[in-house]
Amino acid sequence: MPEHQPRTHPRRTAALWALPPAAALGLVFLYPLALVVAQSFTPENGAAASTAPYAAVLATASFQGALTTTVLLAAGATLGALLLGLALSLVIAFVPFPGGRALARFIDVFLAFPSFLITLALLFLYGTAGIANGLWTDLTGAAHGPLDFLHTPWGVLLAEVTSFTPFVMRPLLAAFSQVETGQLEAAASLGARPWRIVRTVILPEALPSLAAGGALVLVLSLNEFGIVLFTGAKNVVTLPVLVYSKAILDGDYTGACVVAVVNVALSAALYALYRTAVSRTAAGRGTSRTARPRTRPDRSPGDRTPTGRPRTDTPARTGAAHHARA
Repeated sequence: MPEHQPRTHPRRTAALWALPPAAALGLVFLYPLALVVAQSFTPENGAAASTAPYAAVLATASFQGALTTTVLLAAGATLGALLLGLALSLVIAFVPFPGGRALARFIDVFLAFPSFLITLALLFLYGTAGIANGLWTDLTGAAHGPLDFLHTPWGVLLAEVTSFTPFVMRPLLAAFSQVETGQLEAAASLGARPWRIVRTVILPEALPSLAAGGALVLVLSLNEFGIVLFTGAKNVVTLPVLVYSKAILDGDYTGACVVAVVNVALSAALYALYRTAVSRTAAGRGTSRTARPRTRPDRSPGDRTPTGRPRTDTPARTGAAHHARA
């Protein structure tokens, strides 16, 4: 008789397989984070753990200014990346031009570039000793060029928008590739103009991808350190820069841990808000699609012949469909 082999419980096997990555995650990420949180509650004088370090740091003008600057820069970078990424994605996806596919593939390569590399490129172009100012001084004979904004919050904002726009474009291009051409042709055949097609057909399909890209840019902007450092904007102090200043320059490790915990909590709260908004949006879209099934759009009276049959020789409608694809 064949020997009876003991059965292994699937859940127990899955738990065993999950133990090594969970242990690695706890050792590499959770344990250092727990140390930072514990240090943030420990006063410098070695007293018992309390919330006194938080009260002291949160009341300072430097923290409040850094928090305001961080939030404003993150909001501005997110808005700029959303607008620029949406415009560029629409052009790449729906306007045929030579090199469109190569440009779409370059977006993937651009994502691998470090943020400080983009900042250095902007310094070479628009810095005080950059190419643009050099051309201006050569043409006019002036001692200095007119461009001197990279060391200001506007320069940091430009660098962040330039660096993070591809993070919006990548999910948008993937969403635009799933839009059915028949929907665009049907809307164009009913007389809809290109901007109305974008607003009523394309954007509703791309809203989840737009929200995902915007949330990613927002979190990246909140935690960005290299761009501010490489622009040389000494008057632009964000929360990551304040952590560096307190820990390295001032030696205030407890204050640095407090600011770091606040920065992490802010990023986690915004990410949770994004997840809630996306889940509600997806649930609402699923309910509306279930309640209202798709039907083929009726042709307008102008698209029919006097006998009531569909008109097939309508060059104006064909041109509209072409613009809809564009």
